[in-house]
Amino acid sequence: MAAAAATMVSSAGGLLAMLNESHPQLKFHALSNLISFVDQFWPEISTSVPIIESLYEDEEFGQHQRQLAALLVSKVFYYLGELNDSLSYALGAGPLFDVSEDSDYVHTLLAKAIDEYASLRSKAAESSYETAKIDPRLEAIVERMLDKCIMDGKYQQAMGTAIDCRRLDKLEEAITRSDNVHGTLAYCINVSHSFVYRREYRREVLQLLVKVYLQLPSPDYLSICQCLMFLDEPESVANILEKLLRSENKEDALLSFQVAFDLVENEHQAFLLNVRDRLSAPKSLPSELGSSVPAPAQNENSTASEDVQMTDGSSVVRTNVPEADPKEVMYAERLAKMKGVLSGETSIQLTLQFLYSHNKSDLLILKTIKQSVEMRNSVCHSATIYANAIMHAGTTVDTFLRDNLDWLSRATNWAKFSATAGLGVIHRGHLQQGRSLMAPYLPQGGAGGGGSPYSEGGALYALGLIHANHGEGIKQFLRDSLRSSNVEVIQHGACLGLGLAALGTADEEIYDDVKSVLYTDSAVAGEAAGISMGLLMVGTASEKAGEMLAYAHETQHEKIIRGLALGIALTVYGREEEADTLIEQMTRDQDPILRYGGMYALALAYRGTANNKAIRQLLHFAVSDVSDDVRRTAVLALGFVLYSEPEQTPRIVSLLSESYNPHVRYGAALAVGISCAGTGLSEAISLLEPLTSDVVDFVRQGALIAMAMVMIQINEASDSRVGTFRRQLEKIILDKHEDTMSKMGAILASGILDAGGRNVTIRLLSKTKHDKVTAVVGLAIFSQFWYWYPLIYFLSLSFSPTAFIGLNYDLKVPRFEFLSHAKPSLFEYPKPTTVPTATSAVKLPTAVLSTSAKAKARAKKEADLKANAEKSSGAESSSAAQNTGKGKSSTEKDGEAMQVDSPPEKKAEPEPSFEILNNPARVVPAQEKFIKFLEDSRYVPVKLAPSGFVLLRDLRPNEPEVLSLTDSPTSTASSAGGSAAGQQSASAMAVDDEPQPPQPFEYTS
Repeated sequence: MAAAAATMVSSAGGLLAMLNESHPQLKFHALSNLISFVDQFWPEISTSVPIIESLYEDEEFGQHQRQLAALLVSKVFYYLGELNDSLSYALGAGPLFDVSEDSDYVHTLLAKAIDEYASLRSKAAESSYETAKIDPRLEAIVERMLDKCIMDGKYQQAMGTAIDCRRLDKLEEAITRSDNVHGTLAYCINVSHSFVYRREYRREVLQLLVKVYLQLPSPDYLSICQCLMFLDEPESVANILEKLLRSENKEDALLSFQVAFDLVENEHQAFLLNVRDRLSAPKSLPSELGSSVPAPAQNENSTASEDVQMTDGSSVVRTNVPEADPKEVMYAERLAKMKGVLSGETSIQLTLQFLYSHNKSDLLILKTIKQSVEMRNSVCHSATIYANAIMHAGTTVDTFLRDNLDWLSRATNWAKFSATAGLGVIHRGHLQQGRSLMAPYLPQGGAGGGGSPYSEGGALYALGLIHANHGEGIKQFLRDSLRSSNVEVIQHGACLGLGLAALGTADEEIYDDVKSVLYTDSAVAGEAAGISMGLLMVGTASEKAGEMLAYAHETQHEKIIRGLALGIALTVYGREEEADTLIEQMTRDQDPILRYGGMYALALAYRGTANNKAIRQLLHFAVSDVSDDVRRTAVLALGFVLYSEPEQTPRIVSLLSESYNPHVRYGAALAVGISCAGTGLSEAISLLEPLTSDVVDFVRQGALIAMAMVMIQINEASDSRVGTFRRQLEKIILDKHEDTMSKMGAILASGILDAGGRNVTIRLLSKTKHDKVTAVVGLAIFSQFWYWYPLIYFLSLSFSPTAFIGLNYDLKVPRFEFLSHAKPSLFEYPKPTTVPTATSAVKLPTAVLSTSAKAKARAKKEADLKANAEKSSGAESSSAAQNTGKGKSSTEKDGEAMQVDSPPEKKAEPEPSFEILNNPARVVPAQEKFIKFLEDSRYVPVKLAPSGFVLLRDLRPNEPEVLSLTDSPTSTASSAGGSAAGQQSASAMAVDDEPQPPQPFEYTS
């Protein structure tokens, strides 16, 4: 009937007239027909909305009819665009509003309902109102919607909605009913990190996830422990690890080591030590033994290598207790390894060996810089020392310093401080010999020693850098040095060193020591003390910030205020909305230096959350503050807030990078450098390119440093602009007329490009999407170098090695092959020294041509030919780039038999589409997606991770294992390391000497 009517009706006038009839039956007829015509005739019906509304409110009218009236009004309002009214009437329509109907009307209103509900729920949660204010009908609709999603198997949709609406009960239901619970949980963790903006609520979500995980038949302990770490529950983590360690099954032990390495990667020292101390000691062993088994783990630094320690441990067990329970013996042995991992010693040791054995840094670049820098210019002289330290960070290779001692000795005063501290960066993680390496420079006990206070202060800072975030062995020594000296330079170094070594441990005694230095009110020592207090209290949001702020108001020294401002910012690291009152207080302060600290507080409290509120505040200060420093820092802080979504940063700061104010441009450059570090993001490079040739010197400096941070570990094959940038750096460094600021930027940038022997990148997020505390803090303090150059070394805290290191049950590195499914040239090291010769040929033609000048007989043609040969040998050495030696020999061959060599070279063109990598291997971030594990391999990784520390399950445990990476720079690093490095540098320097004249040959055209 309705269908037939629909064909004839051309107006709703008749039906609307029926609404005024007195008989309820007629009204009902009119309503039910109008519902079917509302899509066409809503403009006409809208004139009668008051009548229909009165029907809905009429008590005598039947329930069903009233709901029908409500639905009709709701649809009319929907077409009129009045969604709020439409929603309130749809709620009145009760069950007639069908959630499962597939129409625009229902979809729009559902979205509206869910948004409304979510905002009411979050308001209720945030202001602790009574939840009773939420309309139960609204709640019913949202629940129907959620149940429908779960019924239809749209679990991700249901989970997203449930998280938005803070309905953890529904979230749990969606997870437990989904078909792939592990996948669903992983999705949930990801969502809670990326989209849940309030910290407390995120904690609730994660607690629920942990609960669900633990109910599973086979829990995923890797993810559980990551959640527990975020929730800061060392107790639960320790219980899980202990359960796995005590298991009969060897695989559980492997899994527990994997969990530990994953936790160590997040670099949260205080948490790890808490877990370590909560692991219970082995039972049923006599007390003196109990103390002697875990001892090797702490002692590892003094034993020559880990092998000795393991055998020691087990032999002790055998002699003392014939009747000991074998289970406990096994647990004791595993526990010793576990403590080594958790204290960070194992991973630091392995990283050190990797960086040492794979070091590919190019001494020629440094040599070029050193030759082109004028001696009188102390800034560039220091910058060269910084670049060398960054280039060799963690590799223990100090050849450059040994070779240039007289040049080095020109550094005086603070430059001397920096030069000594640089050793700390080079030997970072060299825990065994940290003290002995620095011994010549350290304050000699008693009668004030003969050394200069600058090198003593630098040495204390260096010790902090060596033991950064891992200072158990060195804290006491640094405290004693701090107490026993009242020279401000030494106090400065000791404060920085202590802050680094005890990062985030919130150690009260150390805090009091540092505070007493602060209260001497000496500008130099006070600045370091302020930073050091922040480092100690990182992320604790302790009320100490109050007294720091109070002192900052009292003191007259800008340096101290600045140190304290940064220190206060560090205390609220990662506390998100908890930090808001402190941030508000600092950003409202009339002292620009404290407002500047407020920007850092915003940056660090909301690090990597991409929180809209924080971004809005920072952008507001970036354009409105009166102080240039504050504006610059506000823009720079955006880099910290956004590092979890690097693609966003160039877009957000693109307008600021064109600001008329050079400080804002500088901030924009560093913001991009920080958040896009190591990504090689094309938009980031495009944004920085114009800034590298800015009119203002310090903007150029910032842009060069930022560009190097973005391009770290990207090579020319993957982005040609990297080559252009390297040549630009060389040109700036060699240009006599370039100003000091940008020259310094270029020198530092050359260091950052090749940081850590070309084996590290700057990573602020660990693979599990946690922020790496040390790295973020390191970059934040590095960005302070604007005021104080020695802070440049903090950059080394943000370096993480790009390595795949596979470990067996004994935590040794076995031989193991895996596949990188991409062309080798995309990710290989930059070509050693052929790049400098090719580029410096532009600038130093004299070196090449002087031979031809001596032997005038040689024609220019020959020189051309030689250049050609060099080019072709460059191509050849790229295929043999894995082995510098091969590259060399091919160059010499080229010289001898040029014509013969050219045909085979054409054949060598097709490059293999994959390469086999040997454990431990360098795997750069861009390469991770190409890593495949071979099927028939002897070892299987416990978790499929393309890089980092991965434990390997041995499928053929009875065969003897071949180990790679035995002890490279262990006990004899300082002596043997020097000689090995010497050989390496000899081969690197060979290119720098005069090239061999080619063999006589006949030239035919």
